[in-house]
Amino acid sequence: MIDLRSDTVTKPNEPMRKAMYNSEVGDDVYGEDPTVNKLQDMVSEITGMEDSLLVASGTMGNLVSLLTLTNRGEEIILGNKCHVYAWEGSGVSIYGGISMKIINNNNDGSFDLRELSNSINPLDDHKPKTSTISIENTHNQCGGSPLKIEFINSVKEIAEKNNLNIHMDGARLFNASIAQRLSVENIVKNVDSVTFCLSKGLSCPIGSIISGSKEFIIEARRWRKSIGGGMRQAGVIAAAGIYALENLVDRIEEDHVNARTLANGFSKIPEIIIDPEYVKTNILRFELSNKINLIEFSTELEKEGIFFNSSYGSIRMVTHYGITSKDINNVIEKTSKVIKSLLQ
Repeated sequence: MIDLRSDTVTKPNEPMRKAMYNSEVGDDVYGEDPTVNKLQDMVSEITGMEDSLLVASGTMGNLVSLLTLTNRGEEIILGNKCHVYAWEGSGVSIYGGISMKIINNNNDGSFDLRELSNSINPLDDHKPKTSTISIENTHNQCGGSPLKIEFINSVKEIAEKNNLNIHMDGARLFNASIAQRLSVENIVKNVDSVTFCLSKGLSCPIGSIISGSKEFIIEARRWRKSIGGGMRQAGVIAAAGIYALENLVDRIEEDHVNARTLANGFSKIPEIIIDPEYVKTNILRFELSNKINLIEFSTELEKEGIFFNSSYGSIRMVTHYGITSKDINNVIEKTSKVIKSLLQ
């Protein structure tokens, strides 16, 4: 089976499992787990932020961050294709009483800066106070695009002018770092909070991290506990994160190379609509011509042992640890075979 549904399907390798098994643990709710504390200190150094906090998932990381930055009855601005809005169960509204103002994402995950500025509410009793701007990097539904530093800097200027916070959903932050040859610290220097997943490109079985100021993390820890995210001997999770940060960051480039190879191969197959130049990291999205039925295409590829996700007529494939260049060649070959059979 070649599973390209997501980089969340990665499994810990043997050295990571050994690190988890041998981890020293304590009660993290009391702040006494030494392995968790080590991971959080390590992440703070990587991000250049004052403090960090281990959470169970990226969704929890985004929720905790936005609850910390935004008061009940206030509003956040975010893109129409972003994960917080489209794929996180409206958590900020349910748990925080926070309004979401949606603006259009561009193809690269950014949005029009004029539209952003015009979406900030004036002080008016009829409107919720705008408090936070949420951005996503890399941007999942925009083909895994890393946000340009210039765009983040411009958002920061608007935020400062209007006394707003900025949260970055950096689920695949290290993919952005590798793709742009930029340090994580440089990417996040103009945001107030950031979350990234251990369980995607970094290949850990569970967990995410949020970073921000010490004051922010104190409040975030309270929110984490409130929504049921306090974990006890969480060092077994943190040990996987430490191993990944020490050993598996640079290899993310392999995923990007495999994704580009896959996109280039698909571009030569009739009835697949894809622009290889749009593939910047480990995510590729493409469509099928109207000659090919998506359900039949999916069924036939599954028979060949190839799995992927689709939504709204678009197909997504994600490369990750465990997917080899040989696998990529097999996917191209078998996809071509399936397309030809469906055209007969």
